[in-house]
Amino acid sequence: MSRRLYMRAVACLLATALALPLAAPAHEGHDEAAPAAVGESPRRQPDGSVFVPKSVQRQMNLRALAAAAGEYPQAFELAGTVAMDPNAGGKVQAALAGRLQAGPQGLPVPGQSVKKGQVLAYVVPTAGAIERSNQLAQQAELRAAQALAQRRVARLRELADTVARKDIEAAESELHSLTQRLAAVGAGLAQRDALVAPVSGVIASSNAVAGQVVDARELIFEVVDPARLRIEALAYEPAQAQDIASAHLALDGQAVPLRFVGAARSLREQALPLSFAGDAQALGRLALGQPVRLVVQTRSRVAGVRVPMAALQRNSSNQSIVWVKTAAEQFAPRVVGYLPLDGVSVAVTQGLAAGERVATQGAALINQVR
Repeated sequence: MSRRLYMRAVACLLATALALPLAAPAHEGHDEAAPAAVGESPRRQPDGSVFVPKSVQRQMNLRALAAAAGEYPQAFELAGTVAMDPNAGGKVQAALAGRLQAGPQGLPVPGQSVKKGQVLAYVVPTAGAIERSNQLAQQAELRAAQALAQRRVARLRELADTVARKDIEAAESELHSLTQRLAAVGAGLAQRDALVAPVSGVIASSNAVAGQVVDARELIFEVVDPARLRIEALAYEPAQAQDIASAHLALDGQAVPLRFVGAARSLREQALPLSFAGDAQALGRLALGQPVRLVVQTRSRVAGVRVPMAALQRNSSNQSIVWVKTAAEQFAPRVVGYLPLDGVSVAVTQGLAAGERVATQGAALINQVR
C-alpha cells in the first residue's frame, strides 16, 4: 500500500515538472505581444488627442487637407415648396352647384395631357322641387302665349291690306320675344356648365367622379405645365431677400442652379415669400407642392478658413470641433466657430489657422476613438 502511494506521488511530481516549462514561455509570449497590440491600435491620449497608426489610417481611409483662408459668400438654407407658374397653370372650379358629367373624352386622370380650351367635364345644375316646378309652369305659360301670338300674327298677315303695318310688326316683335323667353327658360332647365382647361399641360390633381355633386367654387381639376414650375420659399428675415446673389437646389445629389425672380412686398405667415425659377428639365421631375430645401448665397462675404462640412464633429460637450493632424500619427481636436457657405463647405471663423491640416475624410471615425 505504501508503494502504491509512493508511485502516485512520483507521477504527480513528474507532471508538475513537465508543465512548468510550457507555462512559462506562454506567459512570457503574452507579455511581449501585449505592447505590440496596443501600439498598433488607435487610442485617445490623456490630453484629448488621438493616436492613429499609419496602417490604421489606411484602413480608415483618412484624408487630411490644408485649410485655405479667404473671403467667401455666406449662405443660408430656406424651406421651400414647388409651385406652379401663374401663367402656365390654373385651377378648374365649378361656377355653380350641380352634378358632374364626363366630358367628350371622359373624365381626365392625374398625369394626363390636356390642351387649352379642352372640355374636361360638365356640371349639370341641380334645382329644388319648388324651383323646378316654377320654371315648368313659366314654360307652359310662355308656350300658350307663343301659340296665341303666332295665330294673331297669321291673322294680321292675312289682313295686310286693311291693317296698319305697325300693328303687324308689333305682333311679330311680341312673337319673337316670347320665342326667345321660352328658349331661355328651356335652356335654364337643361343647362350644363362646361369645365374647360385654362392652359395646356397635365392634370396635376383631380377631384372628379362621375355623378359627384359639387358646390359652387369647388376645385375640380388642377392643370400645370411641368416645364414651367417655380420654387417658392419663405424668408423670416426680410433683410435676407435684399442680399441674395445666387441659389441652388440639392436634387438627387446634384446642385440645380436657381434664378431669383423676386420677393413679395407683403408678409405671409410672418414670413416674406421668395420666388425662384430654374432649369425646366430638372424642376419637371418635382411634384406640385413638394417640400424642398434651398441653399441661398448672399452678396456679402465672410472671412474665414474654408473646410468641408464633413470635417465638423461634436465633442462630449456638444461643441463643434475639427480634427487637426499635428503629427504623422497624431490628431488633435480644435473647438471652432463656423458659418455655412454653400451646403457643402463652411467657413471656420475662429479656432483654426490657415495652413493647418484638417481631417476631411474619416473624421467621424477619429471622433469615435476612446
